Amino acid sequence: MSNTFDGITTHRGREHHISKMGEFIKQIIYGGNDGIVTTFAVVAGFAGAGQDGVAQVGAIAVLLFGLANLFADATAMGLGEYLSARSENDLYHSVRDDELIEITNNPEMERQEALEILAEKGMSATDAAAMADILERYPDYYADFMMSYEIGMSDPADENPALNGLATFAAFITFGIIPLLPYFMFEPERSTFHLSVIATFTALTILGLLRFAVIRQNILRCVGETVLVGGVCAAVAYGVGLAFA
Repeated sequence: MSNTFDGITTHRGREHHISKMGEFIKQIIYGGNDGIVTTFAVVAGFAGAGQDGVAQVGAIAVLLFGLANLFADATAMGLGEYLSARSENDLYHSVRDDELIEITNNPEMERQEALEILAEKGMSATDAAAMADILERYPDYYADFMMSYEIGMSDPADENPALNGLATFAAFITFGIIPLLPYFMFEPERSTFHLSVIATFTALTILGLLRFAVIRQNILRCVGETVLVGGVCAAVAYGVGLAFA
């Protein structure tokens, strides 16, 4: 077996099993859960609002409202994720620029802060002083160190706002369409709503399994939390419909 180090990205994927999907797991789970709940809320609202359920308004109305909400909210979520990531990136670099100025103009204060941080991490006074001496010779890394351990902000250099937004949009559409599928195939009867409920919890289960496939820890917690959170939101949507019955 070769011990040649061929790049941090390759190493991270091979040794730590961090896939491309894993890099976007936040966007996939967030967008997927929101998509499922958004479209089920339309169906549940109609079903809860009348004794005869969605039969009173017809499948076309359910699909029209459902798809309109699906694509409008998916676009809003995707663009919101993009703007959020861009804002986080801009904020990081703004604060980091201030930190570089402090390192240049007020080195003694920055050194004292670095020594306190290193001491809190368990480093001896001698080693902390040696480490501070090294950091002072590399201002850029010094700023990164202080951003991480003093400010508590991670470098967003590996984040791609456009891809984050696209992942959120795609997950929203992919999972959000599932609660509407029964209304593409069957007449809008009470049984169709029941199928939509089953489809909704199936989608949440798949999302939970996807979460487990990436995290690979405690399948019951991964699936259970996902279904529980989505189920609570779905129940609220149905309850709102009942309130206006």
